[in-house]
Amino acid sequence: MPVSDTLDLLGVYWKRDPDFRPMKDKATVRLNVSIGGGGVELLATGPKWYDTRAEKGGGGAIDLTMHLLRLDFVSAVKRLEGLQ
Repeated sequence: MPVSDTLDLLGVYWKRDPDFRPMKDKATVRLNVSIGGGGVELLATGPKWYDTRAEKGGGGAIDLTMHLLRLDFVSAVKRLEGLQ
């Protein structure tokens, strides 16, 4: 599942940076995410993501949910299951 679809599923506000120009993979986009009163800047290519401020990345909806919501694996899976 693409990162943007996961963010939509979680119901968080995000906006694509229209000025971002990727250096390596042309499919990479920069997404600014508002969550928990703060902001996260993600580089996303399909299901893979990298949080530029936390310097941490991963792949897939479960990893992203765990990272953004600070959940363990089981809690992240339950959260996603409850939203589908």
